Amino acid sequence: MSVISPRLAAVVDALPLRPGMRVLEIGGAPGTAARAVAARIGDGHILVVDRSAKGVALTRRTAADEIEAGVLSVRQVAVEDFELDPGERPYDLAFACRVGALDGRHPAAGERALRRIADALAPDGRLFIDGGDPLRELVLPGRPGR
Repeated sequence: MSVISPRLAAVVDALPLRPGMRVLEIGGAPGTAARAVAARIGDGHILVVDRSAKGVALTRRTAADEIEAGVLSVRQVAVEDFELDPGERPYDLAFACRVGALDGRHPAAGERALRRIADALAPDGRLFIDGGDPLRELVLPGRPGR
C-alpha cells in the first residue's frame, strides 16, 4: 500500500469532494491520490487517466481493491486526447498535479486538454490543478469563471 505524501494529502483535502461524486484525475499514476479520493466519495467513482502504459499498469496494481469494488477505474490516454466513452456519464470534478499540458509547460496541448476536460465535465464541473495553496481552479473554455 502506498503512503500519501503530505503535499498530495493537502491536495486531496482541498478538493470539494462529496459522497456520490464522479471525479476525473489527470496524470494520476500510481493512483495514490485516487485511492484517497475513492475513500471519500462513497458510492461515487474516480477515473484515473494517464498517458503512460507503465503508470496505468502500476495504478492497476496499487488500486486493485478499489478497482474490484467498482469505485475506481483507469484508462491510458493523454488528456489532450481524452473523450468520454459512449454512455459514460460526465464527471463532477477533475484535478491534476504536475501535468505539463495544464501548468503552462505545453501551451498547445493545454488548449486542447482544457477543451477535452470541459467536454468530459458536467455543466457545473470544476477543474483544479496544483500550484495554488495547494490548489488553484482553472476556468474552462465556454464557462464563466468562479
